[in-house]
Amino acid sequence: MDYVSALVPPVVMAVFFTGLIVTIVKTQGGANKAKEDAVVDAALAHAESTRQASRDTGA
Repeated sequence: MDYVSALVPPVVMAVFFTGLIVTIVKTQGGANKAKEDAVVDAALAHAESTRQASRDTGA
């Protein structure tokens, strides 16, 4: 019975990890993809404009 108690934690972790990966893959894209892409694009544009503004002011 020691082998059962030794194998249970890795098997349980593997099952949960597989479920996590499946969930991540299933939620990629879909209806919210355009909104998520827009948020990322806006954040990158803001960071780029801030970087250029600090470079223009000589900071």
